[in-house]
Amino acid sequence: MKLFKQYAFNLIILGFCLFGTQSIANAQSSSKTNKPFVVVLDAGHGGKDSGNRGNGYYEKKIALNIILKIGKILESNPNTKVIYTRKKDVFVDLIERARVANRADADLFISVHCDSHTSQAYGAGTFVLGLHENQRNFEVAKKENSVIFYEENYEENYDGFDPNNPESVIGLTLMQETYLNQSITAADAIQKSFVANLKRKDRTVKQAGFVVLKYTYMPSVLVETGFLTNAKEGAYLNSSKGQVQMSEAISKAIINYKNSLSSSVITSNSIREVLEEAEDVKEVVKTSTEVVFKIQIAASSKDLEPKSINFKGLSPISRENEKSLYRYYFGNTSTYDQAKKLKKKARSKGYRHAFIVAFKENKKIKLSTVIQR
Repeated sequence: MKLFKQYAFNLIILGFCLFGTQSIANAQSSSKTNKPFVVVLDAGHGGKDSGNRGNGYYEKKIALNIILKIGKILESNPNTKVIYTRKKDVFVDLIERARVANRADADLFISVHCDSHTSQAYGAGTFVLGLHENQRNFEVAKKENSVIFYEENYEENYDGFDPNNPESVIGLTLMQETYLNQSITAADAIQKSFVANLKRKDRTVKQAGFVVLKYTYMPSVLVETGFLTNAKEGAYLNSSKGQVQMSEAISKAIINYKNSLSSSVITSNSIREVLEEAEDVKEVVKTSTEVVFKIQIAASSKDLEPKSINFKGLSPISRENEKSLYRYYFGNTSTYDQAKKLKKKARSKGYRHAFIVAFKENKKIKLSTVIQR
């Protein structure tokens, strides 16, 4: 056990020495040497949901054509695996699109759409999940989120989420916060590719509350390739030339993003997992009625109500405030075996870095004080 803990400690020190704290904070462990880089490509809308019909065009068809072309390019890239949420004109629930990505343990999720507006607005934009900063961003998200009304049992599937209520967005953001930096990095790569390769108007990377991004457990980006309601841009996006150029620009950005990830970078999350697994190998728990185990599922600067609706249906949820950082815990048990089951449940819900925390007299204590070999 001492050797294992020494190994974990050395691993952490090596990570800090070689890569620095910024790399550790920003990188994710999704770049694994033993698996290909998995990209899930999502063509927005489909089937009974045509998407926007600016100038008579079909968003669903344009998005699918671009996605298929992106996939063809990426499939020729070494050590890259492409998975599609749809490859033909069919309707797919938003939550199922996310589940496709989660089941694949994807490294990146890209959802492609076309925008619309009452004016002759133009330009390509990229979005990551977050709180909308203005009414325009909210309107874009509301338009894309309204797709859920096509789905059966949408109220149950989305925990009562209301696309027309700005307050509903708050509960969306926490799950993706773990991947926010990487999502922004990927979105920025796509945005820069549009500008550098196609001279498109730079609408910058924005944050908004998109349901399809909420339920993914990896860096995720929604791309608005342009405005079908703009006469010139709509014709461009509906053309074979425009679709080829857009797919090439997005593909280049994805490949650049993939290449920027270092498989050897040790992340803050992987460090936490090493230490947590070091505790898990201990076999004997010092029983004490005063000790309570909880599962930390998230830490955020956002103050969310500890309700199950905000945490993928998990209950009970408790909240702790530490120096402007809110920590959210699932469960409450006096047995370590039950705590491990709760941790497994939390991870199955998407909180892949959930870990066990021990409390005594409402104060956090080290697991090593209550667990021994």
